Amino acid sequence: MKKVKLNYRFHNPNTVETTADYIAKIFVESNRRKVESLLSHHQTVQKESIQKEDPALVHTPDKEVI
Repeated sequence: MKKVKLNYRFHNPNTVETTADYIAKIFVESNRRKVESLLSHHQTVQKESIQKEDPALVHTPDKEVI
């Protein structure tokens, strides 16, 4: 049996720049949690590294700023 190749066509009334901006926003939002997690991990590792060198240099704020 011969396979039928499906063809999809989408009509996009937006400009190329608008479409690229929209897609970029979707990618940023979809990866936001991963980036926040990586930044948090890096910050923790950096604090631990500083603490090992000189514990007096570490400042822990009362409230975490988001």
